[in-house]
Amino acid sequence: MSDATKGSKANPSQFDCYPDLAEDEPYFVIRADDPLSSAILELHAYIGAGQSGAAHNKLAEIMNMTAPRPPRPSDSPKYRETFAISLAMEQWRDKNHG
Repeated sequence: MSDATKGSKANPSQFDCYPDLAEDEPYFVIRADDPLSSAILELHAYIGAGQSGAAHNKLAEIMNMTAPRPPRPSDSPKYRETFAISLAMEQWRDKNHG
């Protein structure tokens, strides 16, 4: 057993998707270094588990965490690329799972 952190490059999760990614499949990585990473991951899990109350509470927590910071400008390259990846994901799903 590795001493490396679970879900890392050195100790991937048993559900790690990288080996299964299609060559043209878009993906987005949320790193632990991002202050919102754990909360966003929990939100995703609550939504997937159908726990709408917990998801709502987690989203409210995320919004409270981000409220003190100024929003990223809409012309920010990082902001625009995030939306471009989101659109590419939707288009890829439509094409491959129609």
